[in-house]
Amino acid sequence: MRRVTLSITLVLLALAAGCTVGPRYSRPAAPAPAPDAWKTQPPWQQAAPQDAIPKGEWWKIYNDADLNAFEQQLLQANQSLAAARDRLNQARSLARVATADFFPQLSTDPSVVRERGSGNRPLNGEQVPLINGVPEVIPPYTQSVYTIPFNINYEVDIFGRVRRNVEAANATLQSTAADLQNAQLVLTAELAADYFTLRELDAEFNVVQESVGYQRKGLDLVNNRHNGGVASGLEVAQQAALLDSTLSQLALVQQSRAQYEHAIAVLLGQPAYNLNVRVAPLQATPPPVPLGVPSDVLERRPDISSAERQMAYQNAQVGIARSAFYPHITLSGSGGWQSTEIASLLNAPSLFWSLGADALQPIFEGGRNRANLAAAQAAYDQSVANYRQSVLTAFQQVEDGISNLSTLSQALTTQRAAVEDARRALEIANHRYVGGVTNYLDVITAQTTLLSSERLETQLLGQQMVSSVYLVKALGGGWDASEIKNQQVHPQAIQILQP
Repeated sequence: MRRVTLSITLVLLALAAGCTVGPRYSRPAAPAPAPDAWKTQPPWQQAAPQDAIPKGEWWKIYNDADLNAFEQQLLQANQSLAAARDRLNQARSLARVATADFFPQLSTDPSVVRERGSGNRPLNGEQVPLINGVPEVIPPYTQSVYTIPFNINYEVDIFGRVRRNVEAANATLQSTAADLQNAQLVLTAELAADYFTLRELDAEFNVVQESVGYQRKGLDLVNNRHNGGVASGLEVAQQAALLDSTLSQLALVQQSRAQYEHAIAVLLGQPAYNLNVRVAPLQATPPPVPLGVPSDVLERRPDISSAERQMAYQNAQVGIARSAFYPHITLSGSGGWQSTEIASLLNAPSLFWSLGADALQPIFEGGRNRANLAAAQAAYDQSVANYRQSVLTAFQQVEDGISNLSTLSQALTTQRAAVEDARRALEIANHRYVGGVTNYLDVITAQTTLLSSERLETQLLGQQMVSSVYLVKALGGGWDASEIKNQQVHPQAIQILQP
């Protein structure tokens, strides 16, 4: 009868071993169906294929050797990126910790004890012998006890608590891997944006410096005319004030450039004083960025993948919370050798052992398990909302990027025409002033207008390049969600023998 009962129990355990309580994970739908194309049309022809963005090295589409070198330095030396890699290694190790529960836990605690028993010790109900009606005196004793015990424990994962733990740990690992890729994308995009802004400031410095040159010539002109009695002192003062103001602008441009140079140094993992970026005015144009279709963003954005993996983690937590309603079954055993003489410690009579099983079934927990399940479900619902919000934000950022580039392209075209008009206006104002047709205020106004127009032209070009960078970032920088699928751990038999 005992054998029949044991056989039935083993069969039931084997059948239940495949049970995993809790919901199966499936990715929730996006907040709205993705359209077939982007709303805003880009200012370039859609000729480049989707995979034209280099995988992992998206900045190479700009064909800038200095930028390429800086990006490689960032990948090797940026401290924020190093911290993200360490977080990934930590998550991988913690996932391995979760797989340890698949295997029996074996421990030993050898001990040597020298002890003296009291002469007045209790005898646990034994009768004390009497001698002539007087209880016999129990002598104290002294002995040594040598013990080599072993203990083994194993949780039978009938309801999938251990499997859900590993599922959650792997989801966290994959989310951390996506976070690493997102950190790399954010940092490389920040570096590219700072780099192109610095190059724009180099070009703007040239514009202001050129303006200083012709304003100094204008000051020489009015000084000579003043000395000849043709120009007034007011005209000299006006030109001198304009020149001084432009020199102030030149200093401010240099200050802004220094700040961006310092920012680049920090991104490269260097002290701010240790980096000198050579001067090279911006002369680039934004390359066509392959957009693909909106649904591609769901697979190309690492932050979206991270949010999706967070949903998988929270779904596993729901399963863990649900498993708390079911029995927690543990098999245990102990054994070893114990003797009062070390010479006989490993003899057969010194052997001891025990086997047992424990099934802990929660009955009344004061609502703790029910509340934990409700909290896990709410956390899952929150992760779904966060995922959908990240999708909406991604669509917005791409649409913003396309719209910005289209608007900046139009603005740059008209601003270039404005610069030509301002140059022509200054030339006419100079001729009219020298001819005595107008006063010098018209020349001052034309010089100011030309400087403002030229500065705005360079700023628009810089904004165009930075917007291009941010559009590539919004598209995921050539990354693909399949890159994190291999970031997971599985229990391996070798772990049985590992401490």
